[in-house]
Amino acid sequence: MRHAGPFLKAHRTAEKNISLALPEKTPTEKKAILNDMWDNLGRTIAEYPHLHHIASRIRITGKEHMEHVRDKKQGTIFFSAHLANWELLAVGAKTVNLPAALVYRKPNNPWVDGLLRRARSSAGGTDHIEKGPAGAKQILSTLRNGGAVGILQDQRLNEGLALPFFGHDAMTATAIAQFALKLGCPLYPTRIQRLKGAHFAMDILPPLDFSPGNNTENIQAEILNNINKIIENWVREAPAQWLWTHKRWPDKIYQ
Repeated sequence: MRHAGPFLKAHRTAEKNISLALPEKTPTEKKAILNDMWDNLGRTIAEYPHLHHIASRIRITGKEHMEHVRDKKQGTIFFSAHLANWELLAVGAKTVNLPAALVYRKPNNPWVDGLLRRARSSAGGTDHIEKGPAGAKQILSTLRNGGAVGILQDQRLNEGLALPFFGHDAMTATAIAQFALKLGCPLYPTRIQRLKGAHFAMDILPPLDFSPGNNTENIQAEILNNINKIIENWVREAPAQWLWTHKRWPDKIYQ
């Protein structure tokens, strides 16, 4: 992937994204970051058949948060981003016997979708919740029944709120804030880092501070701005481990 990635159409998107988000980087630095991004993506793809073996290679800090959620049986959301190997969110939960449902975007190819679901299930017994109206109902049911849900909060949607991300407005999904405010479920930032090869660190941080209720757009925006800033800081600290190929900002940027 390090050699093939720069020839793909997605590389042009990644170049525009990194120039927008990290304009202070030199052309040489940007090229190195994107080359390393393709390297990380290639490793992540190659790791899918081996996810069930990787649990022993994850150094988890903040594991007590997952244990608390498991014992209390309170509906909880763990949010992360497309960093390092993002599939390890459910693998980390399994290390403390915490069942977790993973929200994901279903691939267009059903064969690919089946392969990915099988790989994830072998690693963590993961329930899969497809993004969309039906998925939102399933998330709500899971949380109300005291379950845990994992969400990758860095993807672009056509709906949501236009909120700053790297200093530029990006459509930001509101569901995570709506669920938290409506149900009072805690939101745990969960960062995954690739250390070396197939060794990782998972940092489960204390839950965000907010008051349930008052499910207004302004309160949602406060929570989402906080989440965007957290993810932005993670990316700044390890830019080569983020998936720069998503069209995260408005279409005009990619024309």
